Amino acid sequence: MDFAFDEAQEELRRTVRAFLEATAPEAEMRRAMETEAGHDPALWRRMGAELGLQGLAVPERHGGAGAGPVEVGLVMEEMGRALLCAPYLASAVQATTALLHSDDEGARSDLLPALAAGERIATLALTEDSARWDRQGVTLTARADQEGGWLLDGHKTFVLDGAQADLVLTVARTADDIGVFRVDGDADGLTRTVLPTLDPTRRQARLEYRGVRARRLRTRGDAWELVELVLHHSAAALAAEQVGVASRALEMAVEYAKVRHQFGRAIGSFQAVKHLLADVLMEVESARAAAYAALLSAQNGDANLPAAASLAKAFCSDACVKAAQDCIQVHGGIGFTWEHPAHLYFKRAKTSQLLLGDSAHHRELLATAIGV
Repeated sequence: MDFAFDEAQEELRRTVRAFLEATAPEAEMRRAMETEAGHDPALWRRMGAELGLQGLAVPERHGGAGAGPVEVGLVMEEMGRALLCAPYLASAVQATTALLHSDDEGARSDLLPALAAGERIATLALTEDSARWDRQGVTLTARADQEGGWLLDGHKTFVLDGAQADLVLTVARTADDIGVFRVDGDADGLTRTVLPTLDPTRRQARLEYRGVRARRLRTRGDAWELVELVLHHSAAALAAEQVGVASRALEMAVEYAKVRHQFGRAIGSFQAVKHLLADVLMEVESARAAAYAALLSAQNGDANLPAAASLAKAFCSDACVKAAQDCIQVHGGIGFTWEHPAHLYFKRAKTSQLLLGDSAHHRELLATAIGV
């Protein structure tokens, strides 16, 4: 398996990094996370109009670039480095993947062009109060109405960017199976409440459905198979973002170790600090390999995607938390202050570790996937 990036992919990385350094520095990130939307809508539109980032994986016939999960992962990694406040994981990964792999060409033609252009935001509503990421966790009900549509009743929680999304792809239980339903963000009967979260750079919401009208997304066979595929793609993409978070945390720690002096020497010259940073570097590079192995499996449609995605999510989650913790450790007291960004990287690392299922959950999925 070839893990080398080609020139086009390296240019994509350079372009995205330069764009984010210019448009989303730390001061802008702090400003955006305090706004009602939780992100900068103007920047979101620029990402779509100027760089086409939201449409990377979207076919050209629907207004996208026709790239794949590896390119999306490169973008996610750079966004992780910048702690970008944006609904990219929810809209460009989860919702877009669901539409791309559904059997509903009408929905793709109707929805993907605006999502790819950054004109609309979508999300996937799956988890409920049980916080389960499996079929048994779906209790929100869908019932057919007399007009040939569907009505949804129940709730969803921990929905990424659920309060801001223009489109909510909702996973619901019908009388005999699981379905994915298209719900407008401003639909009658839908109440959306922003949740307080540890990580202020990524918004989550609770959604209450009371007879909300919806249209069912056509799927190939059991809709839960589509949901599982979305979760695998999302886990691989999130793993890449975690690599970006960990990489930047390591860089900040190394930079500080070079300039902070104690006993007349830079603390980076102390053996204990050297070993700590070397261990983090090993974890980060191993995490990068795991993340892009999963993304390549997603791009190629490999049968081992479930195992590769869970391996990447489990390993990258732990590596990211370690890098963020050790970054604070190297910085000492200043690393705990609100003014320093180290705590924001730790908060993103910790919440990402739990998102889509924690490390133990994905180790269990990995064991099942490989037949242990």
